[in-house]
Amino acid sequence: MRKKPTILSSRTVARSRLFHVEEVELEFSNGVNTRYERLVGSSRGAVLIVPVMDDGNVLLIREYAAGTHRYELALPKGRIEAGEDLLAAANREIMEEVGYGARKLIHLTSLTVAPGYLSHTTHVVLARDLHPQRLDGDEPEAIEVVPWPLDRIEALTAQEDFTEARSIAALYLARERLAR
Repeated sequence: MRKKPTILSSRTVARSRLFHVEEVELEFSNGVNTRYERLVGSSRGAVLIVPVMDDGNVLLIREYAAGTHRYELALPKGRIEAGEDLLAAANREIMEEVGYGARKLIHLTSLTVAPGYLSHTTHVVLARDLHPQRLDGDEPEAIEVVPWPLDRIEALTAQEDFTEARSIAALYLARERLAR
């Protein structure tokens, strides 16, 4: 395995309510020095939940996405709060976003989206044995819940408003896990 570059220095280039941009000066093992910029994410990361009903429908949400300036269909997700276990965070998020709690939560995997410049990790959780339970969330408007048959993922990926890569990957991972 290659030796990781040595971090010579790092400094904050910009910071906002949501983003922390850091410039990192590195020295590689071959003597080359260079600078990278990266978005520094929370060390706790986030959860993305695949809530599957007993009838085989997965509960998706449609909510406004500022990055694409449109309403997107995706899986429920949210950040892990300080001191919160990732499975507890997953359960809290589905209670807030889809109005269900889960009696069975399984951590499937952890994903990165763009590790070349983003230090954020998303933990994918399969939620089963769902029961109605609602918690108040922090969303600015009500979230639309859209049940979708898990066995129709291909039709879902053809929808023009279902484009989030994490949600697509998570659905395939959940379908594979449930098929075992």
